[in-house]
Amino acid sequence: MSEVKLSTDGIRYIALFESLTGARARDCFEDAENNRLVFVVKSGDMGLAIGKGGDRINRVKKAVGRHVEVIEHSEDPVEFVKNAFHPVSIKNVNITVKDDKRIAYVEVLTKEKGLAIGRDGKNIEKVKKLSLRHHNIDDVIIKG
Repeated sequence: MSEVKLSTDGIRYIALFESLTGARARDCFEDAENNRLVFVVKSGDMGLAIGKGGDRINRVKKAVGRHVEVIEHSEDPVEFVKNAFHPVSIKNVNITVKDDKRIAYVEVLTKEKGLAIGRDGKNIEKVKKLSLRHHNIDDVIIKG
């Protein structure tokens, strides 16, 4: 488990997120290029963060004026990678060490490979950054 360093803006966004949702956020990752914020919430707080019919997460979106994504944290790196790819169906995650680098090989359904990568690679980049921040995983490779 690596230590997550937050920017001043990240701390402000987390305070706002927690006050609007009641969920505990462990991290806020700002993806300025795609105009979105990605929050990593404490395990078990996903329902609290989203709210009935999405009302709490929509309140956060309205307050920050950006797209907001929520990922449930897990101490287990395999489970964390699966959560980060949601809603993509993950068949298998295998974490290996190669040349002193931790690499997660993720097996997805062939028909969902595009969704896993995302337009211009935005989804796979999000997973790579969060996996490095939370579990010292240096690379995430999709196998389809």
